[in-house]
Amino acid sequence: MFIQSVTARGRCDVCFLSRDRENDLQFINNYKPKGEGHHQFRILLHGPVGAGKSSFINSVISALEAKISHRAFANTGQSSFTNEYKMYSIKKGNQGEMYPFVLNDMMGLKNLGRKYRRVYEKDMKMAMKGHIQDGYTFNPESALSKNNPLHYNKNPTINDKVHILVSVIDADSVNRLDKSVVEIIQDIRDEATELGIPHVAILTKIDEVHPEINKDVKNFCRSQELQKKVKDLSNLVGIPQNCIFPLKNYHSEMMLNDDMDALILKILRRIIEIGDEKLSS
Repeated sequence: MFIQSVTARGRCDVCFLSRDRENDLQFINNYKPKGEGHHQFRILLHGPVGAGKSSFINSVISALEAKISHRAFANTGQSSFTNEYKMYSIKKGNQGEMYPFVLNDMMGLKNLGRKYRRVYEKDMKMAMKGHIQDGYTFNPESALSKNNPLHYNKNPTINDKVHILVSVIDADSVNRLDKSVVEIIQDIRDEATELGIPHVAILTKIDEVHPEINKDVKNFCRSQELQKKVKDLSNLVGIPQNCIFPLKNYHSEMMLNDDMDALILKILRRIIEIGDEKLSS
């Protein structure tokens, strides 16, 4: 991401020019999942509590619907606001049509005991396979049971299964992640690999690592500290650096910002492209 975003003169390249923003938006507007009977591309978000999963969902909705969104309850504390397995669809224009992709929010990762870790990993695996129905309330004491007729999907279709896994991590916390949290991310990455699901990461709250981003989001291109965060996360969990995307979510902003929209749409496009490439193969 950094290599693609910085020219030899050290300034940001065309990824933030309006024509590229429009190109990315056009790609997203025209996207259709490949394959017979495949009409819904599913993006599963997971990561530590407070990392910005819900804020990313709100940011994507804001950029696509051209207004600040608060549909997903964003967390500002140490407890997870996301207790349900919730799917977010996004309106496309004013005709009632929906985009052919959805974002699923997962309960936030916590530094708890071995039992919690096992429950979380079981629920994640069932979610990736498409067995968890929308609206399921997570229980940190026990994973979803196959005997739950209301929320266990016995026969998931290609539209129920996850097509790409996205770990959402606070950039400032990369070097302070608890060992158990890192291990859970690694284990879930292994599960995703076995299921043929690509895995990428989003580094959020980059303005807290590089405050100049608050003045101009394009300044992230120049931050050597952020480049180091990308490398450190790659070394920690094994995600390639070109699959780790620094991002500033909409959080306190009252109005949309063209450059923030451009970055959000760029990352969303890459997520779709990486997942769709696997589908095509």
